Amino acid sequence: MKALQNKVALVTGASKGIGAAIAIAFATAGARVVVNFRQDEVGAADVVSDIIELGSDAVAVQADVASHQEVERLFARTLSCFGAPDIVVNNAGSFHHGEFETLTPEEMQQQINVNLSGTLLVCQQAIRHFPAHGGSIINLSALNSQNSTPGSVLWAATKGAIDSLTQGLARELGPKHIRVNALAPGMILTEGLLAAKRMSPQLRAQLLAATPLGRFGLPEDVAQVALFLASEESAWVSGERVIISGGA
Repeated sequence: MKALQNKVALVTGASKGIGAAIAIAFATAGARVVVNFRQDEVGAADVVSDIIELGSDAVAVQADVASHQEVERLFARTLSCFGAPDIVVNNAGSFHHGEFETLTPEEMQQQINVNLSGTLLVCQQAIRHFPAHGGSIINLSALNSQNSTPGSVLWAATKGAIDSLTQGLARELGPKHIRVNALAPGMILTEGLLAAKRMSPQLRAQLLAATPLGRFGLPEDVAQVALFLASEESAWVSGERVIISGGA
């Protein structure tokens, strides 16, 4: 039997990048998947199409995780399509690369709303809707959540809060058989990384030199660890921050 056979998974921000790779990995393992997106309807539809080709089932659901009402609607749609979720992945995020001093109040609030408030709202709904036997929450942290770098201070701060949330919820929800873990990726080659870093050949070489395994991570590298945390193979793993960085 596949690792996630008969499971229902909800992945936020799943129209591209890490979220899309996680959704597809879960579907390959037998899960029915809710592919959440905020704006990229075409990307979400492509992910759903890929999942259906794999022989599993999926539905794309538009919702802004920063909105309480839209998160409630996201879970209501999940219930109506597939039933109660067993796995919820908080992947949706907002990132603006730049010196902290130059961030506008709007840019600051956007990152806080999506990265932190969105994760809080989705976790709360997940707890309320998981089946009686429990579930698995996987939050997206970051390698620099505990060691921020210039240009990403606010983003790293929101991810540091996710680390604290993960550890606290794991303790609080353990008696309900709900496991909570965080993934902390390093440099993953996504559209967002390429756009945010405006990657020159010099910067690319510098980043690769700092990675012992000598390459950037791929979304699929993160997805395979997410699959482990979603499955019964990790039944005694909770409250952990799992680093996926190629040794950086």
